[in-house]
Amino acid sequence: MFIRTLSALMAACALAACAELLPHSRQEVVARWGSFAEARATIEKIEPYKTTRADLKALGIDATGDPTVTLLSHADVALRFPIGGALKAEDIDPGIYACIVAGTKCSGYLVNVKHMHRDRTGNFWIDSLRFKRVTDVTGWTFTATILFVGDTIVYAVYGGQPTIHEVEVEINPLGPLQGWGESVGGALY
Repeated sequence: MFIRTLSALMAACALAACAELLPHSRQEVVARWGSFAEARATIEKIEPYKTTRADLKALGIDATGDPTVTLLSHADVALRFPIGGALKAEDIDPGIYACIVAGTKCSGYLVNVKHMHRDRTGNFWIDSLRFKRVTDVTGWTFTATILFVGDTIVYAVYGGQPTIHEVEVEINPLGPLQGWGESVGGALY
């Protein structure tokens, strides 16, 4: 009787721990911000025509050694903001206009932050045998464009997705046999 009880207890523990055996992953660009709100607050501290590149570095945004920052040349800026001759200067944000007109003195930063977590949930055995896989995807993304004329910031804007929560469900009614035809077919040729 003791052995049966012990076996049942061990089986229950093994099944309860099975969920911990499901795969999980994390994808992120290493950044100083732990949330969308923190990143937004940093960008909102920028004052166009007052904040400088050095001030931005003090806020923690620096192109050297920061994997979240992409440098934009004046040509990159012109491609991102194709104002052409169709609009009048007063129809365009003054910072964008000043940057485009500045030519080679215009540059920018593109800040791109991504925090994504993928956790498989559900029954370990059903997942392992590929009958049904449920993946819970959570996280956030943040982007910002900052334009400079010389070392002075003339324009800053941010965007992104403050909250991401998606559920991916993959169902294979035949479980591990679902793709056997492709496997066998490939081996025959």
